[in-house]
Amino acid sequence: MLALYIGNKNYSSWSMRPWVLMRQMGIPFEEVKLRFDSFSLQSSFKQRLHSVSPAGKVPVLVDGDLTIWDSLAIAEYLAEQFPEKHLWPLLAPDRAHARSICAEMHCGFPELRTHCPLNVEAHLPAAGAQVWNEQPGVRDEVQRLVDMWSALLATHGGTLLFGQFTIADAYFAPVCLRIATYALPVPPQIDAYVKRILALPSVQEWVQDALAEQDFIDFEEPYRERR
Repeated sequence: MLALYIGNKNYSSWSMRPWVLMRQMGIPFEEVKLRFDSFSLQSSFKQRLHSVSPAGKVPVLVDGDLTIWDSLAIAEYLAEQFPEKHLWPLLAPDRAHARSICAEMHCGFPELRTHCPLNVEAHLPAAGAQVWNEQPGVRDEVQRLVDMWSALLATHGGTLLFGQFTIADAYFAPVCLRIATYALPVPPQIDAYVKRILALPSVQEWVQDALAEQDFIDFEEPYRERR
């Protein structure tokens, strides 16, 4: 069976992407969670992970003797291994578009990542309002998301980005959680998309698991002193 190595569900946005994808699409796997204690080379997290992956980061997918690291590489591998699941959109132009926006998410949006880190169990509208007022880069990146999602929703029926759930929706699920956690202002059609993503069974399961962790890691939460 496939094994997916992930970090804390409350904090690990990269882990969330392939986990939600596999759960939502009915791909069976064993979950192996490695708690963040620190990211130093001597940390238990790094020591355990280096025995699995040379990159030393989550997520990691293990399929027998094969190890795949990096969330986008994992998504591509799964799409090849399970073609009947249609993890990418069916039409070639849509697949190209979906790959483009996933790659953009993969290497972009640094301001949103920095100033609005994933924290599933928290509700931080005051922190979000401060970020929105003080960080023009966050406002610019949210506007890029609004433009991107609005165009896709208008083209593909207004529910999910390409009509049916795909890797693209899984890729932006952590962003939807950020928008909700920090109460970032978005137009009604984007707020509706965020709510649809958060209501997916796979996302709900991830959220419930994150809430059950009850694990406050101070270096992941510089904006507050306790849960």
